[in-house]
Amino acid sequence: MNIAVFASGRGTNFAALLRAVKKGKIQASISLLICDNPKAQALARARRAGVKVVLVKREDFASRSDFEQKIIQHLKENDIGLIVLAGFMRVLGPDLVNGYKDKIINIHPALLPAFKGAHAIQDAFDYGAKITGVTVHFVDEKMDHGPIILQKSLELEEGDTLESLEAKIHKVEHKIYPQAVKLFIEGKLQLEGRKVRIIQ
Repeated sequence: MNIAVFASGRGTNFAALLRAVKKGKIQASISLLICDNPKAQALARARRAGVKVVLVKREDFASRSDFEQKIIQHLKENDIGLIVLAGFMRVLGPDLVNGYKDKIINIHPALLPAFKGAHAIQDAFDYGAKITGVTVHFVDEKMDHGPIILQKSLELEEGDTLESLEAKIHKVEHKIYPQAVKLFIEGKLQLEGRKVRIIQ
């Protein structure tokens, strides 16, 4: 199966997925990086790894639909079977969500439904949460919504700073995102309404 990763920033989860593929833990090909930010570090990571890069800037298109149709064109040309969002800082619209229904997954640095949005780690830290974590979920048209595939919790310890919490979160992300992708590729995720059943 061919995977497309969507990223807007550093691409550390993209790198974790590349490592998992290289080690044979994920039996699939990361064929495409879709990026909307010309300054994203993910671009350099992809080029070093020999992954095809498509830079698609939203401001170059009159509407979100036009923007997404261009992305869909690239996905079809590369026979993409799974879209993995890895720090892609846009809410997907109906063209993509419906066109790739149940074939888009996202990772979020909190235990959804708590602390939705782009600043989840800081929001949990500022709130004084004792426990936070990471969620991998299928994507629907709502932000940080959709059936949950995997969740992993972690405790905020006395003396944790925002920076140390971010490092802990990223460590968990880099572990469970490849696990979730592996389950999808192996056909072990069964959607039952809003719930995901993992087939052993």
